[in-house]
Amino acid sequence: MSDNNNSSTIGSYVNQATGAAQRAMGSITGNSSTQAKGEVAQEQGKEQHENSHTTAKLGPVTADPHTGATATDDPNRANGSWDQTVGSAKESLGNMIGNESLRRAGVEQNAAGKEQEAKGQLKDWGEGIQNRAQGAVGGVAAAVTGDRADEKKYQDMHDEGKVRQRGAEADMSKRQGL
Repeated sequence: MSDNNNSSTIGSYVNQATGAAQRAMGSITGNSSTQAKGEVAQEQGKEQHENSHTTAKLGPVTADPHTGATATDDPNRANGSWDQTVGSAKESLGNMIGNESLRRAGVEQNAAGKEQEAKGQLKDWGEGIQNRAQGAVGGVAAAVTGDRADEKKYQDMHDEGKVRQRGAEADMSKRQGL
């Protein structure tokens, strides 16, 4: 597996540990809200860990298991996800030790990470649609002229666009809990 997959695995462990700490803190203080947030963070960490070991998503590259087509994800997606992980950890630690400044910094970093990840997802989604359309139109033109090399080039463009679009859609759906 790649270094990116390893960093996803590490991030999942951080999320699970953060969730466990939040949950414990909520139990100790009797704060059901903190405990619930901890449970959610822990579950997200477990899901992230499971996803880091699948073949459909390999770090910053999304792959279609049927066609083998791949697309490199926009770096904002991974960077935003990492900022969310670090922000959550800061927020939890700030809550745990009673440091309001650290907690606020974590909340802000988490929000900025969500925004950055969303921008990357939208960019990948838009580029995916564009590549699919351009590949389809170019493929038809190449087929009409009988240019097999161009036809293959446009088919690859279409397939990459499809992978990019579907990868972004899958991530957006996960984020929304669908």
